[in-house]
Amino acid sequence: MIVVTYGKDIVKNTYDTLQASDIDLYLKADLEVSIKPNLVVASPAYDGATTHPEVAEGIILFLKDFGVRKIKIIESSWVGDSTKRAYKNCGYEELSRKYNIPLIDLKSDRYTSVSMKHKDYNYSIDICGEALNTEFLINVPVLKAHCQTRLTCCMKNLKGCIPDSEKRRFHSLGIHRPVAALNKLVKTGYCVVDGICGDLSFEEGGNPVSADRIIAGRNPLLVDSFCAELIGFRPDDIEYLSYGRELGIGEYFSLDTKLVELNADKKPVHRAKGGRAADRYRALISEDAACSACYSSLIHALHRLGGNPVTNGKIYIGQGFKGKGGAGLGIGNCTRGFEKCVTGCPPKATDIIDALAP
Repeated sequence: MIVVTYGKDIVKNTYDTLQASDIDLYLKADLEVSIKPNLVVASPAYDGATTHPEVAEGIILFLKDFGVRKIKIIESSWVGDSTKRAYKNCGYEELSRKYNIPLIDLKSDRYTSVSMKHKDYNYSIDICGEALNTEFLINVPVLKAHCQTRLTCCMKNLKGCIPDSEKRRFHSLGIHRPVAALNKLVKTGYCVVDGICGDLSFEEGGNPVSADRIIAGRNPLLVDSFCAELIGFRPDDIEYLSYGRELGIGEYFSLDTKLVELNADKKPVHRAKGGRAADRYRALISEDAACSACYSSLIHALHRLGGNPVTNGKIYIGQGFKGKGGAGLGIGNCTRGFEKCVTGCPPKATDIIDALAP
């Protein structure tokens, strides 16, 4: 079952979406509930990267009316940014004070190494204790595109439940399979997707597209497959969705899936399509296990330059280039061995623009 509610009253629409959903089949009033938003960077939600605090507020109000009394918000921003700053800049400190809800910074949390084996999947993943041990996790991602994985939504949002060292390692392993494995190990109680104005080009925002919708469902793979199509991708275009299907996490959205739409008269008049800016620049880039923050900075820079950088040969980026070198331009500290290098972890897009501008 998937519920979609349209309109601009975010708090009410989030509450109504949950009320119309089947969350009551899984949630119990005496459970401790953790709300996991996407606060990947410390920028306000209208930039298209982070979960609106109004969505979290609607969830809190629903939970309190349901009888839940033990509620917390947990998150870890991406490598190179501060979760505490994100909580402040994104409006969550005010929300915490208003409802007396604790804000947990998973960057400071202890973690446990958890193993899984399934056919050719053999992973041991470090997972933050707050995420691993919570009794009921409500996954609250932003529906947006991603410069490497194309889509980031429910399944990839759980990457905020692992320590920074593990986030880096995920990219060295190839991001898709570890994300699928993580969703096998961390159990999502319910998904509430912020589809208000997600960025349809980059994970860190800056190009928001207004869609004014809240989407909810029990299964993260089912919800992600539905959301993928909303921004112009088929589920199998997103590798970690197909891997998640192999692992038995769930099934794709189909005609057999019950779909409930509220406020259908307030649907956007046009269907937004997924941004494919990153695809246009792939011929310029030699990438090997690049982290999202670093790669996103490069894509931003190329986008700003119109895809016409001044460079002799390829642009090199990623952990796979540590200890290597040669002619060409390296992006990030991992490529210090190249003839030219824009340093940083991640580097600033403005510094990359300076290095590539005519």
